[in-house]
Amino acid sequence: MNATHFHLVFTHFPIVGTIIAIFILAIGLFFRNDSISKVALALMAVMAVLSIPVFLTGEGAEESVEKLAGVSETLMEEHEELAEKAIWLMGLLGVSALISLFTIIGKSGIARTLTLVTLALSIITFGLFVKVGSLGGQIRHSEIRDSSIVQATDGQPADLQQDGTAEEDDDD
Repeated sequence: MNATHFHLVFTHFPIVGTIIAIFILAIGLFFRNDSISKVALALMAVMAVLSIPVFLTGEGAEESVEKLAGVSETLMEEHEELAEKAIWLMGLLGVSALISLFTIIGKSGIARTLTLVTLALSIITFGLFVKVGSLGGQIRHSEIRDSSIVQATDGQPADLQQDGTAEEDDDD
């Protein structure tokens, strides 16, 4: 498995895992069940760790697709810039989840408050990762792109047909 394949396969885990952890944590908080909350917080920490190799393989994935026809350099740049912000936010979420987990284990009085903060941070992180993933998908999937941001390989805007291919210029 090369960097591109790894990036494409594993990029879904932090997104899907985080939303699952959000629901589990919300249930744990609602029912005031520390065991359920601990599972969710541990899952968030794991998703933070998993996002590191996904981020690190992004450059290799970019290099393998940047010369392909129909790939938008603009989208790749936006995806990369947003991913840089998202990885830091995911790291913050991982640390917050671990701190919350240890406050629950230690029966600290601030455990619930910290866990609520972690829940809010996880929702924000999830939203950012959804945007990163959406931009990443648009890099190669022209059928989901907004046609106003599609770039042809020569850097000029391309008019798209319904099948996602660029229209030929008839001005010969």
